[in-house]
Amino acid sequence: MIEKALKGNRAYWAWIALLIVVIAAGLNAWAVQLDTGLGVTGMGRDISWGIYIAQFTFLVGVAASAVMVVLPYYLHNRREFARIVIVGEFLAVSAAVMCMLFILADLGKPQRVLNVLRYPTPNSMVFWDVVVLNGYLLLNLVGGWTVLGAERKGVAPPSWVRPLIYLSIPWAFSIHTVTAFLYAGMPGRHLWLTAVLAPRFLASAFAAGTAILILISFILRKTAGFDAGDEARKKLTVLAAYAGIANFFLLGMEFFTAFYSNVPAHMHSLQHLYFGLHGHGQFVPLMWLSLLGGIASVIVLLVPALRSRSSWLVAACVGLVASIWIDKGIGLVIGGFLPTPLEEIVQYVPTLTEMTVTAGIWAIGLLLLTMLLKVAVAVKTES
Repeated sequence: MIEKALKGNRAYWAWIALLIVVIAAGLNAWAVQLDTGLGVTGMGRDISWGIYIAQFTFLVGVAASAVMVVLPYYLHNRREFARIVIVGEFLAVSAAVMCMLFILADLGKPQRVLNVLRYPTPNSMVFWDVVVLNGYLLLNLVGGWTVLGAERKGVAPPSWVRPLIYLSIPWAFSIHTVTAFLYAGMPGRHLWLTAVLAPRFLASAFAAGTAILILISFILRKTAGFDAGDEARKKLTVLAAYAGIANFFLLGMEFFTAFYSNVPAHMHSLQHLYFGLHGHGQFVPLMWLSLLGGIASVIVLLVPALRSRSSWLVAACVGLVASIWIDKGIGLVIGGFLPTPLEEIVQYVPTLTEMTVTAGIWAIGLLLLTMLLKVAVAVKTES
């Protein structure tokens, strides 16, 4: 079926060409980083995870969000998701690939990454993160591609594929839970030392990922004439709204626990992010933009008169995705290092090299997603 991705109009090939140019620039920047070392990035001793791990954390949630269409379609036979379930599975594939590429970009010696599998250490969260990410990628790729191939031939999918799809449902929860454990298992970082980090990760994943699915459905309808259906979008809108409510509720619990208990170490991280600390307020405008923009987006998604209008729905989905990207990336990952254990505030600014590598990896993911969706739309249209 891959030959269907090699056919398209002028706009399609212009988009592919743009992505290839960005990928080439990203590869060049990564080559410079490999040759020179991680010193070309803005990371250092105090902030050792930067924009790479921030993107990884956000994209793990996007990958996990596929369960929001897989679960109701395959377990509850909700036929309104029939045309969008393959979009969710292929979105998970591209997001999982980008997750692993961002991990490679963050490593000083990426050629040693296979040592994680060659010398397994089950007591390490990194080992389990590698296992669940690769497993989830294979489950969605094999399951989605096999079902799509059977649909193209007009036959029922083979019996062995359904257990794989069922397995991908709990696996989706596992990938973001294990990622949360990577952070929560570091007792020296007080912003991450919370039992609700995994539920908060899952809530934000289902909110942002579902919003992205809605946006993709609009893009496909406009560019490819492929409509996932208003009923599917309505259901996804409600799911995104309630997941967004859960996300902001759990964030509020973090504030209550830190400030009501009056534990300085837990308070300082949130103070630095939202109010400034010791005269440093680098993240304050962005965090309030994330908070207020996210709440406003959820309100739009909750009000039927607003979410029924396409322009309002698109704006709300964009706002919710941006809000969670800021919160999970800049706020949670980078903000988690500050203040340092010595109560210092260190500035982190990603370099041009980092941003170029980041753009290149995003372009790889978008290229993969574009080609997979091109195949999916072609098969769905024919059938």
